[in-house]
Amino acid sequence: MKQYTIRKVPEYIDRIARDESKKKHISLNSVLLEAISKGLDADKQIEYHDMDDLAGTWVTDPEIEAALAAFSEIDEYLWK
Repeated sequence: MKQYTIRKVPEYIDRIARDESKKKHISLNSVLLEAISKGLDADKQIEYHDMDDLAGTWVTDPEIEAALAAFSEIDEYLWK
C-alpha cells in the first residue's frame, strides 16, 4: 500500500469529507479513498484475474470420468 500527503485541500472539500465521515460512521481516510476511487473510475480499470470466464464451460468426457472414478472410492483399510 502507498501513502500520500495531499496539500492545499480546500476548506469546502475538508468539510464535505468530514461530514460524510460522520454520516456514514467511517473514517475520514475511507471517505477520501472512496472519493478518489470514484473520481478516477477505478472500478472500470481493475483487471480481475479470476476464473469467471470458465464458469459453465465444463464438458462431460466419459474417458475422463472413468479415470477420475477411482478418486471417489474409499479405501476402508486406511480408515481403521
